[in-house]
Amino acid sequence: MGESSVQTAPSAEKPRAPLNRVIDAEFVAGATKATGLPAPALAELAFAGRSNVGKSSLLNAMMQRKSLARTSGTPGCTRQINVFSIKMDDGLALQLIDLPGYGYAKVSKKEKSEWGPMLEGYLLERPTLRALVLLVDVRRGLEDDDRQLVDFLSSPQSTTRNKPVEPILVATKLDKLPLSQRKTTLAALQKAAGVRTIGFSSVTGDGRDELWSRLRASL
Repeated sequence: MGESSVQTAPSAEKPRAPLNRVIDAEFVAGATKATGLPAPALAELAFAGRSNVGKSSLLNAMMQRKSLARTSGTPGCTRQINVFSIKMDDGLALQLIDLPGYGYAKVSKKEKSEWGPMLEGYLLERPTLRALVLLVDVRRGLEDDDRQLVDFLSSPQSTTRNKPVEPILVATKLDKLPLSQRKTTLAALQKAAGVRTIGFSSVTGDGRDELWSRLRASL
């Protein structure tokens, strides 16, 4: 009797783990001055933008958490520098920095006068800062306050850092635009800003992996 060959069914392919998966994320500290933050340790990626631009929602999407960064329907909610510590599934550990939103008209003059030095102090003094993500509403584009921040990063004062920080421009609320308008709108924004622009939606997740790739390159 000849040997019979036994055929086994091919094993089902294991589902791939999502890219840039965050396995741990926690709020570390908040301060109104860079000097009040914990001592620099891990590489830091900072996020800035006008009030109500969707910064907290973006941070939650990047960290794959629903409400770690506080979101609010009221502009001007973030009024200090907030530090979040995260760890990725490939072992990468770093900190995400939520900077106060600017440009909210109803904030007191005293608070407005404090936010400028708070932002500049962090951007100038924090040695572990590797990149600044500048958020703009895709429907509004680059506004005067945003341009001032971009100009500050390229000013002689800022370039005294050992490693100058270049902005990464992210156009938020991409889902608010019709699909047919997104490509041309992002292209126009990129041309106006002079830096590569990433479209992002915290609702659909569009742009998350592209932004993570850009951030990893900055490290």
